[in-house]
Amino acid sequence: MLSNNQKTNLNKLIEDFNFSGSKKYKLIVLFGLLGDFDSFEYAANLKNFINSNQNNEIDIFAIAIGNKIGKDKFCKFTGFPNKNLEVVYDNKIHQNLIVSRGVDLGLGGWINMLIMLSGINSHKTIKEVIRGYTGDRNSKQIFSDDDQINLLNLIKFSGVFFKYTCGEGYLRPFELATYRLNNMLEILQNWNDYILDNKYLPQRGASFLLDDKDKIIYKYFSNDVLGYSSKMEDPLHFLTEKCR
Repeated sequence: MLSNNQKTNLNKLIEDFNFSGSKKYKLIVLFGLLGDFDSFEYAANLKNFINSNQNNEIDIFAIAIGNKIGKDKFCKFTGFPNKNLEVVYDNKIHQNLIVSRGVDLGLGGWINMLIMLSGINSHKTIKEVIRGYTGDRNSKQIFSDDDQINLLNLIKFSGVFFKYTCGEGYLRPFELATYRLNNMLEILQNWNDYILDNKYLPQRGASFLLDDKDKIIYKYFSNDVLGYSSKMEDPLHFLTEKCR
């Protein structure tokens, strides 16, 4: 349950950013930095959901720490609707909603992030990294046969490679790792645009699904890197379960 202060701050957020929407449900997502691995992956999954459910009854809004240049690049790369994403310059909104700041040892954002990537106080991270390499029969495949994968113009291949080597219809070995590597390369190449301030690197995110009376019917607070959902093998399970 959210505290009264959290509910008040969530309602204020919706009002301040005019996240009213016109559909039966609305999803409010707090990303960390635009250049966070979770932000990229979550945004792309939401884009795919929107494209696959054109007649859905869910308005999807998001807030990330960043600036307009980073926002435009982020939306172009992930496909997330630009008009549905707002950027802020600090993590005050996250703090107001008591979203995890991640590890904070006072040693700077880089050190804190590296500690989390090693699995310390970020317990799901190592498991999720391993899943990226081993694949997952309970997850959907990412690349279609016609997708063209280009890693820094050094390694180029099509999605059919995964079909020939590991079959189809599920998340194949190395498929998710390849996808995440492509995201990482995009972030590194545009670091100054995506990373407003590296002190926010450990900042985690949250999700709030509300009905037409603004009652919260699902919430999730991330504590881990690569842990933006309670069910990473099906990250948007709550949308299909709650909004049928």
